[in-house]
Amino acid sequence: MKRSIEDTSVVFIGAGNLATNLAKALYRKGFRIEQIYSRTEESAQGLAQLVEAGYTTELSAIVEDAQLYIVSLKDAAFVQLLPDMVAGKDKALWVHTAGSIPMSIWAGQVERYGVFYPMQTFSKQREVDFREIPVFIESNSEADTQLLKDIASVLSGKVYEAISEQRKSLHLAAVFTCNFTNHMYVLAAELLKKYQLPFDVMLPLIDETARKVHELQPLAAQTGPAIRYDENVINEHLRMLADEPEAQELYRLISESIHRVTY
Repeated sequence: MKRSIEDTSVVFIGAGNLATNLAKALYRKGFRIEQIYSRTEESAQGLAQLVEAGYTTELSAIVEDAQLYIVSLKDAAFVQLLPDMVAGKDKALWVHTAGSIPMSIWAGQVERYGVFYPMQTFSKQREVDFREIPVFIESNSEADTQLLKDIASVLSGKVYEAISEQRKSLHLAAVFTCNFTNHMYVLAAELLKKYQLPFDVMLPLIDETARKVHELQPLAAQTGPAIRYDENVINEHLRMLADEPEAQELYRLISESIHRVTY
């Protein structure tokens, strides 16, 4: 009898934001999540309950018979735990989910390895639609590349092959697009709070800014005082930030960057 891709047994090493969303998405598509490992019992048990899996907080207790091991840990923890996590399981397919770690980190540790990188911002508290998330695949063999693409295709309609250097560029661009942008929301929220205004008033502006780049190139969508270098407005904003020198310097640097890029 022909086996389906969903018969692939999966172990997750890590139970953070990405692992939680990916494990739940695979589970809903019929994959058998065999076990969850996390350093903390609360995280391991919490995710295991959601996907009907076993769990452990001991590397030595990770099952050895799974077909696919998905590692989703902080970079430093990954490097530290790598030799112990793969011990006795070096024939299985191992992948990590990091944008910043090269695939070569697996070399010499296991025979079959790769990367399964869904490029999205993840939070445990928020569901995401994997159908719209681009997933970038890399492997050290054509057969496993195809296997990973088949698994990713069950979740997403946007599956791509990307070598490690390309993925590092994707990750860097994602930091600008997502993490830095969200930090601007944090600063805006603090400024509004100072003047007794709710952050909700920014939501229509945020939504329209995001919608515009679906239709316009980012450079064409740029507006604001910096694009025309309106010194009166810029200087007034800098004055308002005089008691917050870090925010003031950030405002100045970004304004200058916008003006340079635009002109």
